[in-house]
Amino acid sequence: MTTTTLLKQHNPPGPPPIGTNLLAQLRFGLHVTGDPLNVMLGWFKQYGDVVHLQFGKEAHVYFLAHPDHFHTVLVEKANQFHKAGSYKDTKRGLARILGNGLVTSDGDYWRRQRKLIQPAFHARRIEAYAEEMVRLTQLMLQGWQDGKTIEINDVMMRLTLAIVAKTILDTDIRSDAEKIAEAVTIFQHLAFGVDIFPLWLPTPAHVKQRKAEKAMDDVVAALITQRRKSAEDRGDLLSMLLNSLDESGQGMTDQQIRDEIVTLFLAGHETTANALSWTWYLLAQHPEVEQKLHEELHGILHGRVPTLADLKQLPYTELVLEESMRLYPPVWNMSRQALTDVEVGGYIIPKGSEVNLNTYAMHHDPRWWDEPEHFNPHRQSSAPKMAYLPFSTGPRVCIGNSFALMEARLILATVASRYRLKMIGRQPPVQMEPLIALRPKGRVSLIAEAR
Repeated sequence: MTTTTLLKQHNPPGPPPIGTNLLAQLRFGLHVTGDPLNVMLGWFKQYGDVVHLQFGKEAHVYFLAHPDHFHTVLVEKANQFHKAGSYKDTKRGLARILGNGLVTSDGDYWRRQRKLIQPAFHARRIEAYAEEMVRLTQLMLQGWQDGKTIEINDVMMRLTLAIVAKTILDTDIRSDAEKIAEAVTIFQHLAFGVDIFPLWLPTPAHVKQRKAEKAMDDVVAALITQRRKSAEDRGDLLSMLLNSLDESGQGMTDQQIRDEIVTLFLAGHETTANALSWTWYLLAQHPEVEQKLHEELHGILHGRVPTLADLKQLPYTELVLEESMRLYPPVWNMSRQALTDVEVGGYIIPKGSEVNLNTYAMHHDPRWWDEPEHFNPHRQSSAPKMAYLPFSTGPRVCIGNSFALMEARLILATVASRYRLKMIGRQPPVQMEPLIALRPKGRVSLIAEAR
């Protein structure tokens, strides 16, 4: 019996294969990307924790939703996987925008870059960012007033972008925030959409993409050029990148530096902004939780702004964010590609196959969470440790997860001490937009009510 026969016998259940017919592939792609969460949740419900899909003649994708399988791929056998084509493809994947940055690179190059960038996220340096995070949040609040309508997801995006730019790159990009925010949105749709047209064809989508890429590159190029001319070492990440030398004494090129900065812009603010937007939306719907949060903040802060030292005394604030990220995980989905034949969950996953890890499905699984759709910061759960992964885990865990968690708690405490955010009458539930990150779809409008 051949190896191929054995592998076929061991394929887990899944939807019918999608053949080589281009029209069938297009229909299927539009079906999945039109509502990816519900499509995948339906597969897990019908087929189990491991779902197999054959696409075309050779492409195999395995969808996973069990904590043990996450542990296998991300921790136990992490060296047998690398980033999938949706990240690394320089024409259609994230690499088209991010280049060879931390999110898309692999192997020795990734290890070198991770080692270089890691000092910017060491605990002591992150702690030094706390005061700036609160200052920029207060600056944002100067534009608020009692009764004002706040487009909370837009506001959170701009705030977290300003924080990343100032704390990590020591620059103020508020004047460019609109262009960068728009570019990030376009990039998200590019990476998770269906596009059957050749990239040289000037379709409206392609024209928007090129404009967004140019806008982002212009901002970053100006930043790099300005800093190279000044030759000033400010002790920030950009200075580290500009002054770094490899074993042969060669420094990083502008392209390499550009890739890491754009990666930070996209990944460094997007996850935190979405987590906070969902948190404000949930609090507006659950006044009893919002009241407990305010009582904790008032009891500790007494009207002053929070400091890093206060966070240890604000456990309920942390629980609110954790429960929000369980319901709406910032990294809702991850993909890897098998470097060798590897066993996961009792099945052989052939070399070259893609593995898709669905954090959202795991976070909403009633086996691990009682009433999984209910927002309950007091939740008591016996869920396995790996059943909660808002920022991935293992060697490729998000380098900025500690930064993001501290930032989110400080922003939540600063804003909630001065304002509560209320729903505007009766409005339909906010829908999810599962792109690279799990965004609210459209604008989330809330009323700011001064405390």
